[in-house]
Amino acid sequence: MLLALGSGAHAAAAPEDGLRGPDIVIIAEQERTIYEFRQGGELRMVRIEPRFGRPYYLVPRDPTRGHGNLERADMLLPSWVLLEF
Repeated sequence: MLLALGSGAHAAAAPEDGLRGPDIVIIAEQERTIYEFRQGGELRMVRIEPRFGRPYYLVPRDPTRGHGNLERADMLLPSWVLLEF
């Protein structure tokens, strides 16, 4: 019984050790809602949900630049999901 409690306490401490998921900032505007996904302080993904129409993502024009941080990308372009299964 004590072993189970001890291992549960260790698993609860794991998110503090750098195994956290992304931080999400939600910006609600009148015509759209913007979701900014950050991991380790770097902007990794931006999802736009317009009031009317399909949601889309902003992706870098050149994905090889910026090392995955969208704030360092020279230009972001919209990208829609065409098919989902």
